[in-house]
Amino acid sequence: MTDTDLQTASAPDDAAEPGEPAFDRADAATTRPSAQARPVLEEVRLLGQPPLDDYLDFVDRQVIGGAAMSPRQLCDEWRAANDYYGELEATEAGLADTIDCDELDPALDSLVEAVRADPCFQNTFAHLPASFGMVELDKLVVYQPSITRSWAADVARRLGPAPDAHTVFRYCHQLHAAPPPLTVEEVDDDRFVFSSPATHLSFHEAVLLPSERVPGYTSYGPVAGIVGLVVGFRGNFLNVIRSDDRILLNNGYHRAYALRSLGLTHAPCVIQDVTRLDELKLRAAERVTDDPAFYFRAARPPLFKDFFDPKIAKAFPLRPRRKVVEVSFSVRKSYHLE
Repeated sequence: MTDTDLQTASAPDDAAEPGEPAFDRADAATTRPSAQARPVLEEVRLLGQPPLDDYLDFVDRQVIGGAAMSPRQLCDEWRAANDYYGELEATEAGLADTIDCDELDPALDSLVEAVRADPCFQNTFAHLPASFGMVELDKLVVYQPSITRSWAADVARRLGPAPDAHTVFRYCHQLHAAPPPLTVEEVDDDRFVFSSPATHLSFHEAVLLPSERVPGYTSYGPVAGIVGLVVGFRGNFLNVIRSDDRILLNNGYHRAYALRSLGLTHAPCVIQDVTRLDELKLRAAERVTDDPAFYFRAARPPLFKDFFDPKIAKAFPLRPRRKVVEVSFSVRKSYHLE
């Protein structure tokens, strides 16, 4: 970098964060599922990537039985993986620069146009040009340290052992997918709490709406305006960021993991090219923009194939978790002399 059809499956990831499980439309609900109904999740974590404190905190706070695990053993495992990464810097130096990226099959053109016409896609990729391509999975640079393998395995079962190209594309770029389960609580007159097992729940924006945009609402008198505080989920698009010869997996970690576990080597991705740090800041996670040289210049950054290497990746039973977004507002009234 210079200075300069599984329509009912909901998948990540996160950006920038761990991804989400697949849900059927009938599963969507506004009530919190009971603890007994939530199965134990299996999380695959990359060891050996600094900081070590993050790994120890992850085990202690999120892993079932993690507080009882030996800190010395955890540090020894992390150190061994870190040493192994040192070996890979010599044996696989520059491997990330050899990633394969091909044109999509023209038979998928109609699906591409449908995705491009979707308002969610247009809003998500409004700042930088977006193209589509078949991207090699193993050599993608990754910044997320973990993947919930249970969710990816569930999606792989839905796809079947040999999905065709159209099914894979629809799975990677989902339109009109059912939203994941969501709980909304009015805690006070000016405070609302949204929660979901899907980690791509987030605050979207504050927007001023004309009264006609909210049909059915009845007020005490003529409405001057309606301020909307929008909370929702990110669009389901498998997205990568390309800088020079390297490509970073930006969103869709669980979908990519499911495809790779089925033996697929390439996936249809939305590709955004960046040529300078300011462009990268528009699309990438803070972890990436804080240290872009590590991901785009290091001899051997963490790659997607590392999630399948037992010398680097370790599976842990994970405690059930929910993403929580709390929204509050204040109202001030005063008079101003004209």
